[in-house]
Amino acid sequence: MKKWFYTLVVLISMSSAMAQVKMAHVNSQKLLDTLPSRKEAMKKLQEFEASGVKELQEMEADFNKALADYEKKRPDLSPMLIKIEEEKLMKKQQNIQDRQESLNQEMQIYSQELNKPILERVQKAVEIVSDRRKLNYVIDESVTLYFKGGTDITPEVVVELLRLDAEASKK
Repeated sequence: MKKWFYTLVVLISMSSAMAQVKMAHVNSQKLLDTLPSRKEAMKKLQEFEASGVKELQEMEADFNKALADYEKKRPDLSPMLIKIEEEKLMKKQQNIQDRQESLNQEMQIYSQELNKPILERVQKAVEIVSDRRKLNYVIDESVTLYFKGGTDITPEVVVELLRLDAEASKK
């Protein structure tokens, strides 16, 4: 009998504790899409990528020209010169691959550098609204398997986020 009583007490206390938990949700993509600083960061990232693509295209064109020259001269070359020219071509091709990998890494680093302050502002805006509404949890809609109804604080966070973004752009 005591076990049942204790179980009942524990269940009642757990349900009252759960009733005090306040949750809400936001749409992080909407938050990011409204930020002028995010749009500017995306533009800078696209410019960086375009510059890298242009550099790779120039390297590729140089390789293709060297390959065409080699193919024209090959019948007249000695076996030793053929080997030397093929090694030069392989080195050029390897340089293209190395540069492409390097550009991919640079792109990731630059993206993280540009997005870090933006994501910090999003976090701060969610925190401000959560504190104001006395929320315990805020869940991102985009990574939630299921939600129905609930409190959507996205509009409030957008207002706060735009304020924080404007302050950051003044600095």
